[in-house]
Amino acid sequence: MEETIKTLMANGKGILAADESLPSIKKRFEKIGVESTDQNRRAYRNMLFSTNGVEEFISGVILFDETLRQSSMDEILFPEFLAKKPLIPGIKVDLGTKSLGFFENEKITEGLDGLDKRFAEYFELGARFSKWRAVILIGPNMPSDYALKVNMFTLARYAVLSQEAGIVPIVEPEVLMDGSHSSEVCEEITTKVHQMLFEVLRSAKVKLENLILKTNMIVPGKKSEGKMDSQTVAQMTTRCLKNGVPTNVGGIVFLSGGMSELDATKNLNEINKIEGLPWRLTFSYGRALQDTALTTWAGRSENVEAAQKQFLKRAKLNSLASMGQYLESMEQEETSWAS
Repeated sequence: MEETIKTLMANGKGILAADESLPSIKKRFEKIGVESTDQNRRAYRNMLFSTNGVEEFISGVILFDETLRQSSMDEILFPEFLAKKPLIPGIKVDLGTKSLGFFENEKITEGLDGLDKRFAEYFELGARFSKWRAVILIGPNMPSDYALKVNMFTLARYAVLSQEAGIVPIVEPEVLMDGSHSSEVCEEITTKVHQMLFEVLRSAKVKLENLILKTNMIVPGKKSEGKMDSQTVAQMTTRCLKNGVPTNVGGIVFLSGGMSELDATKNLNEINKIEGLPWRLTFSYGRALQDTALTTWAGRSENVEAAQKQFLKRAKLNSLASMGQYLESMEQEETSWAS
């Protein structure tokens, strides 16, 4: 696990989240007029994973259960295909959210039953890190203390099972951007979430140095009238981390959480301009790496090369942002993205 953490958190690299559930990828395919069949999902993931040079900017890929078992167009199992690049294969192990009984609009993540057996199988299939997402909503009387507690205990139980299997856990307590709350409220709730999470992780004897935190940046709700510049996002986000995350955590990666591709890159860059932080801070983006590539691909084999060019571009720009070296003018430098 120590070597996996070291590789995943290598300087200038981040993690691709390609772990969309079947309902999630169906929605994304519908927007581009593509049917969500197993072969279309396989072709899309193959387009991403086979991009020449992406391993310079990406260290690992979070896969969905189906994808972990699929093969590339060259009939090589995806975990083996990724490992040859080399990219570390990871696996999303939670089974999604359901309503939390008696707590209207709040969610609990499922998937602990039989997870130890699934971990043993995932290790054999080549997965060396995993991810579990908890969903925290901000709204009237939300989040409740009960919803926070049950989600944090579930994250801790998952992390224990993952480490017992020799698989690095990524714990993801996502405070959603949905709502009209201010950035100050987002910071308050996210800090509380981090403090509660790490208190429970310590109680569960989880080895924090063999764990990665995947978290949201501090931004106002999407329905809020407020608009934040990237410098303010960076200041509030790093202050939140310092107030709630132990210094010995193996690494921190940010989710894009509905941010645009541009905002996700700009915010990450400003965060990494701040000096003196004890953690390696990088990205674990899904849509913020894939959106333009997905639209460009549009389910057509003749578009693969153009789509890979767009994917490589976003991977490289976020790589630079993870070192505080990104400039917005780079968005126009087309010659830099030849694959």
